Amino acid sequence: MTEPQASGAATGKNPITALRERIAARPNYPWYVVAVTCVGSFMGQFDASVVQLALPDLAVRFETRETVVSWVALAYVVAFSAALPPFGRLCEMFGRKRLYLLGMTIFLVTSALCGMAGSLGELIAFRVVQGVGAALLGANSIAILVHAAGNERRPRAMGYFSAAQAVGVSLGPIVGGLLLGSFGWPAIFWVTVPVGIVGVAVGWLVLPDDSPSPRENGFDWLGMVLLGPAIVALVVVLNHAADWGIASAPSLSLLVAGVALLALFIWRERGAKAPMIDLKLFGSRPFSLGVFAVMLSFALLYGMFYLMSYALIRGLHEPPTRAGLRMSAIPIALGIAAPIAGMLVKRYTTATLSLFGMALSTTALLTLSLIALEPVPSRAIGMVALAVFGAGLGFFMAPNNSATMGTAPKGLSGEAGAMLNLARMLGVSLGVASAASMLRFQTARISAETQTDVFFYGHPMLGAVESSFGLMFGIALVATVATLIRRRLAPEA
Repeated sequence: MTEPQASGAATGKNPITALRERIAARPNYPWYVVAVTCVGSFMGQFDASVVQLALPDLAVRFETRETVVSWVALAYVVAFSAALPPFGRLCEMFGRKRLYLLGMTIFLVTSALCGMAGSLGELIAFRVVQGVGAALLGANSIAILVHAAGNERRPRAMGYFSAAQAVGVSLGPIVGGLLLGSFGWPAIFWVTVPVGIVGVAVGWLVLPDDSPSPRENGFDWLGMVLLGPAIVALVVVLNHAADWGIASAPSLSLLVAGVALLALFIWRERGAKAPMIDLKLFGSRPFSLGVFAVMLSFALLYGMFYLMSYALIRGLHEPPTRAGLRMSAIPIALGIAAPIAGMLVKRYTTATLSLFGMALSTTALLTLSLIALEPVPSRAIGMVALAVFGAGLGFFMAPNNSATMGTAPKGLSGEAGAMLNLARMLGVSLGVASAASMLRFQTARISAETQTDVFFYGHPMLGAVESSFGLMFGIALVATVATLIRRRLAPEA
């Protein structure tokens, strides 16, 4: 008969410490760590998608223009993007677990503060702080996941991570529509609070302790001063290019300032004793191509979201709730396909799976262009095409992310993970900005040719969206070429 395991009191250990040791000793412990990182990934994506849905209500509530209230979304993106690179370095210096949990705590506290905001200024300020908390999560999540999963489990773990992001995106418009209709806009911020509380508690128990590794040469403060404003300038240009025009004075001024600061940052990092971003990362061409492909894949995803929202609401005149349900076919299929792709990496190379995924997505785009959005559209074929598009991105994203992390130089997994998350955020901005600009150009062209109001007449709007799919084909083509080059440079991937 097996003797009962000694309790924490009997062994002289704190009961919590004993519980954490028992959890760490379980065979499936690495997957517990992966699950905790997926919670943070889910929260960030859910919050981003649900806020987009609430912007019209916020404009009415605070009696302001939609261009002003758009800063509720933009403030989060800007803060996240600017804070992510320095946190990638600081987390190595002060310990990943503690800063990951700090980021989740900041996120849930500011979620509650956003729900209690009494003015638009307060809401935007809280969103900035929330973006900083999300950056702490983003700077740590992939590094913690990769370390816990190891090389053998990494592809499958990255698949689950991509699935968590997709589930967060898909639930945003569905849950957000219900919350907005039933409880009002504050509810969309309060809903993530209990998820964050569970994430902090479970993360404290499950995440492995790590030792800080302070660097002898300190932290590159000048690099941070140069990079932060550069990212802010470039992200703002991407998000407002469609409204301002890329040739307008504000766009050109910010673009020149962002590029100049970025060039100064690169010059600084080459000679810094303790660079904030070790440029050795980009000395690996497969890694650089993988990061580029990450950005393009998210540009493809969010550009598609933008175009299909206009096709469904302005072209097919569907109510927002139904349109949201139809569009959720993309992230739901992505969430199903990504873990499957992660498991298939043992049988096929990541490049093969990524190319297969991009082929699926382009086939879906072709189907939408030729059949689903014709003057007598087929809703059923359209739903299938959207699901195939999402599944294709799932087969592309998970293997590409895993291969990219696998080609990162040893000892730089933390910075590599931060770069992947930064590329994701830049891809979101690039996709929405480019799709908005293309749709604006196509609607102006079709309006001039047909003498109709494209924005409120169904079929011309569908024609404008179909024409804008050419941009999506272009992005998919560039991502395919980047993957082919990466496969040539790293055949084993």
